[in-house]
Amino acid sequence: MSSVNTTTLHTDPSLFSGLDVYAVAGNPISHSKSPVIHQRFAEQANQRMHYGRLQPEVDSFAQAAHSFFAAGGRGMNVTVPFKLDAQNFADVLTLRAQLAGAVNTLWKTEGKIFGDNTDGAGLVRDLLAQGVALHSACILLVGAGGAARGVIGPLLEQSPKSLIIANRSSSKADELVMLFAGLAASREVALESHTLADLEDPAKTQYPFDLVINATAAGLTDESPLTSNAVSNIFVPSSFAYDMVYGKTTAFMQQALQRGARVSDGLGMLVEQAADAFLLWRGAQLAKVIDPRAVLAELCIN
Repeated sequence: MSSVNTTTLHTDPSLFSGLDVYAVAGNPISHSKSPVIHQRFAEQANQRMHYGRLQPEVDSFAQAAHSFFAAGGRGMNVTVPFKLDAQNFADVLTLRAQLAGAVNTLWKTEGKIFGDNTDGAGLVRDLLAQGVALHSACILLVGAGGAARGVIGPLLEQSPKSLIIANRSSSKADELVMLFAGLAASREVALESHTLADLEDPAKTQYPFDLVINATAAGLTDESPLTSNAVSNIFVPSSFAYDMVYGKTTAFMQQALQRGARVSDGLGMLVEQAADAFLLWRGAQLAKVIDPRAVLAELCIN
């Protein structure tokens, strides 16, 4: 495996003769931890590959992706703001990518580009690794955008007791409830939509939650989607609060800590979704030799 730790924003597969080349595409992308994560997976699994970065112009994802694969690129992770572009770029979508409405993993097989979404699987694996029980749990998902949509399917597949989607406006949450109603019914999960204002009313929020997931980007600006009144209804010391933002203790996490709840940022989700993509590219049999939790521990130290 190449030991080159390049920070170039335009990885060219033709420059890495003898190696399978992968990359993460986003804008901006220089901050991405994905090259470090995949380099460690490749070392653990003894894979000859190079993983770099791509930073297409905001309106040029398809052109950049086409050039990357035409030059011999094998696969690509996709992050903000290109997940919808990646969905449109793929020739074939997995079922979970169709449900998620977005693609974060692309690969080329027999001349076709396949698209998948590993975000939800990564979230679920991180939660389970941290000892969070999902089966029969009462779950609150805050936000109804792309990040939320990408994780609802895998959460429902764990057969929680209930999953409430809360959003500032009810229309997006209502749409997601309709979209996932069939899966929820098949798993006997009570799937409901609420507004964030509903969370302030004990009559409408009749129990605290076992798990509260913040799928909004509020943490990036040191804000929380939850008011203090909502927090008092939602959290108890047995609750677990998970923010998809990673790298800091967000305002949402601080609110949960003040109520005695356990908290986590989204770094483990990042590592676990990367592991899922790595196995799609390199083979499911390598699950026995890669160690996502060890990679996560290294990132936490560094």
